[in-house]
Amino acid sequence: MNALYDIIGIPFGYLMQFINYLCKNYAVSIIVFTIVTKIIFLPVNYKTQKNAARMQLLNPKLEKLRKSFKNNPQRLQEEQQKLYIEEGINPMGSCLPAFIQMFLVFGVLDVVYKPITHILRISKSVRKQACEIADVKSSDLRSELTIREKLAEAPEKFQNLGENFADRVNEFYDNFNVFGANLAKYPSLSPDTWNKEAVILALIPFLAGLAQLLSSVYSQIRQKKMNPNLQGQGCMTAMMYLMPLLSIWFAFNVPAGIGFYWIWSALFSFVITFALNQYFTPERTEAINEKEKEKARIYAEKHPEKKTFMQRMMEQQELMNQQQNGGNNNQKSNKNDKISRSEMNKYNRDKIKEARRKMAEKYGDAYDDSDNED
Repeated sequence: MNALYDIIGIPFGYLMQFINYLCKNYAVSIIVFTIVTKIIFLPVNYKTQKNAARMQLLNPKLEKLRKSFKNNPQRLQEEQQKLYIEEGINPMGSCLPAFIQMFLVFGVLDVVYKPITHILRISKSVRKQACEIADVKSSDLRSELTIREKLAEAPEKFQNLGENFADRVNEFYDNFNVFGANLAKYPSLSPDTWNKEAVILALIPFLAGLAQLLSSVYSQIRQKKMNPNLQGQGCMTAMMYLMPLLSIWFAFNVPAGIGFYWIWSALFSFVITFALNQYFTPERTEAINEKEKEKARIYAEKHPEKKTFMQRMMEQQELMNQQQNGGNNNQKSNKNDKISRSEMNKYNRDKIKEARRKMAEKYGDAYDDSDNED
């Protein structure tokens, strides 16, 4: 997992270093960096929202199928898959974009948590020595936050490190300010003195929680509107309040700069989600849906040998059903006719071949029976 952070963090690290070079203030750099990374993620978010909007169009048809085949789960699944193929929709289409976004977020977090690596560009050997002094593992994502904390407590222990380590790190964090508050410090509800800086630092965790709550409330309202019959609303409501509370707790246990990043990340995510939801009106979604259906139809005509995800799913499902039915028939035959094992195996093979032949005819493919001979 740590290697994943490191690898993905490299390109984002150079991006953050360039932004910090222009802004000269790490707090401002975090805001700009968050905006830029959200723009980078925008195509992924767009595809996710588009697939969700198209799925919403199918809800009335899906609900009709559920009522028609409520006592026949197998038939219901088959009819749903046929509908997805007809509409050119992959119900799992949102998963890949979401996975890509989650994958890239590792790199963003690596940059935010490791300014000594990505901004100051201190060599790996010196960082390793600093980790040894701070008694922290270099593989720990929060290692550089711990180094900064130990450096503030006992600066003399780090004075002999190369590359002017102590002075560069102190200078960097001393300029890590917003409205006079140093974001390298930890927020606290019981500071030594309640001054302007202490108030700002204490507010950051609560603002981070509120920003996440805003996104959570909006998402739940949107989900209820799109799927009024959605089950598990109680669990979703509990999570909606639990996650912001956890964010507040975590933000009090890391330097304020991390909570500062969470605030802007949640706010920009909300803005992008809201904007995309406004963009995908029912009329526009309907037009997009027709365009995508036509595109899928043309592609299928030009590439009849290639199966869509849902077509492959239907083939596999039908084969499994044939095998299961064949197995049940064999069990009955064992009891009644006492046929031999070789005859059972031949019967199963014939059933599978027949299923494959039907699927090939269904999608206009050539079927060579010899390819399936043992």
